[in-house]
Amino acid sequence: MKKPLAGNHILITGASQGIGQAIARELMDQGARVAVHYNTNEAAARETIADYPESQSFVLRANLEHPEEVRGLFEQCIMQLGHLDTVIVNAGVFLPHPVSEGLDSWWEIWQKTLRINLDAAGLLTYLGIRHFRETGRGRFIYLGSRASFRGETQEYLAYAASKGGLTSLARTVARSFGKDRITSFIIAPGFTRTAMAESFIASHGERALLDEIALPELTRPGDIAPLTAFICTGKMDHATGTVIDVNAGSYLH
Repeated sequence: MKKPLAGNHILITGASQGIGQAIARELMDQGARVAVHYNTNEAAARETIADYPESQSFVLRANLEHPEEVRGLFEQCIMQLGHLDTVIVNAGVFLPHPVSEGLDSWWEIWQKTLRINLDAAGLLTYLGIRHFRETGRGRFIYLGSRASFRGETQEYLAYAASKGGLTSLARTVARSFGKDRITSFIIAPGFTRTAMAESFIASHGERALLDEIALPELTRPGDIAPLTAFICTGKMDHATGTVIDVNAGSYLH
C-alpha cells in the first residue's frame, strides 16, 4: 500500500534531535524524502535518517545565524531534491537572559535568538515562496510556541518575542499567498520534554511544569510528529493560517 507521503520532498530545520528529529522520522516512515538540517551534531543527524535508507533522505549543515548559510542550505536542498513540497521551520534556541544580567550579554542573547528563531525563518520563507511560485504550490509549517499567546517567564524575553513574530509571519504568508496555492500552518507546543528544555527543568523543577498542564505527563516530541506529517499530506490545506495548540491543555485561546 502506498505510503501517505510517498513522492513528497520536505526540508526540516533543526532535525538532529528533539521535536525536529521526531518529525523527520515520522515523515520518512510515511514515505517522504527529507532534507534533515543540523548545525553542530552531524552524528545525530545521520542517526535520524539511518533507519530509513529507502527514503533516500540526506543531511545538510548550516549555521542559521548566518544568512549566507541559510541561503546555501536552501540552494543545496533544491539541488539534491529538484523541488520541495513543504518547508518545516523548526530550528530554534531557548536561551535564558534575565534582566539582572549586564546589558551587553543580555543584548547578545537577544540578537542571537532573533537571528536563529526569526531572521532565518524569514529568509527561508522568502526563498520558499519564490520556489513554490515556480513549482505551482507549496506548504510552510512553522513550529511556534505557547509563548506567542501566553507569554513566557522573564528569563526568556527574546524567545517569546521571536515566536510571536514567527506566528505573525506564518499567518501573513497564509493570507497573502493562498492564491499562489501556498499554505501556511503554525504548530504551537507548550513545554515539551527535549534536551533543549533540560535547563528550564533544572531551574524550575518538573513538578512546577506538571502542575500547570491538564495531562499527567509532559508532552514529548513524538506527540507532535504525527500531526506535522498529516499537514504535509495536504489534507488540511483549507485550514491555512491555523494555529494548532499542542500544549497538554496548559493554555487555551
